[in-house]
Amino acid sequence: MTKRASIADDAGAVEITPRLRPGEVWRDPEGRHAVACGDCTDRSLVLNLLRDFPAPTLAVHDPPYNLVMFERRTIGEYIRWCRSWIDLTGEILADNASLYVWLGADQRCHFQPLPQFMSMMADTGFESRSFITMRNQRGYGTQKNWMAVRQELLSYTKGNPAFEVQYTDIPKILRGYYKNVGGRRTENMERSRSETIRAGNVWVDIQQVFYRMEENVEGCKAQKPLKATERIILASSARDQTVVDFFSHAGTTLLACERTGRRCVTLDIDPVYAELTIRRLEHFRETGRTGWQRERPA
Repeated sequence: MTKRASIADDAGAVEITPRLRPGEVWRDPEGRHAVACGDCTDRSLVLNLLRDFPAPTLAVHDPPYNLVMFERRTIGEYIRWCRSWIDLTGEILADNASLYVWLGADQRCHFQPLPQFMSMMADTGFESRSFITMRNQRGYGTQKNWMAVRQELLSYTKGNPAFEVQYTDIPKILRGYYKNVGGRRTENMERSRSETIRAGNVWVDIQQVFYRMEENVEGCKAQKPLKATERIILASSARDQTVVDFFSHAGTTLLACERTGRRCVTLDIDPVYAELTIRRLEHFRETGRTGWQRERPA
């Protein structure tokens, strides 16, 4: 019998009854996605998950960062664990594919595991492409240090995948560059011929997910924004291609694939998060809403 579990946030607990046990796979009735409950280093499970899909052209991973909110490992153990799922990712990706990894840097502990992970990646066969920073609107810190308001995203490639340039609205933070034109100081938007700008490797136009946003999924800490995930997917994959995510968590990658016409295969070691991923997709298809809120309790 499947056990009930719960996740909690500041507002209390939400009870969840997972439909998947470890090692099991849920296959989308519409044939577009698949979700598994299990370990990202379990090769047989991952291959079973991909059974009905073409080789992925994109991987988007958001692993636990080895910080205090997760099981603490030594940095050596953590990097060896990362190497195992990176090698598996390289095995299942298409010959020409992209890999994105969200990874934190603990400024209170020599910025681990970011530098150790980057050094490890140099020996994997993946080519480094970009070091992206996403700016949070809220941060953490003390009066004796700079506020931490960034999230790090590493971009790698295998082979020679396509890349589609993305454009974004020019956020207010970039609108101040003044220049004297005809004796008058002008702001850059006055001189611009476009209302968009090519997205670079510093993202300041994306809203950090917090509890009042529709896309918020209760109990999912450090949830990544749909806009960020969709930007990655639109840049580094094409319609109907397969995207893989080894750490489903709030189900953001799967939902982004649903909204952009891609296929998604994803898994999570925690049956609660695997269930949340499935329910978030079902809820979106029924209502068009991107979150999974208390108005629809488990």
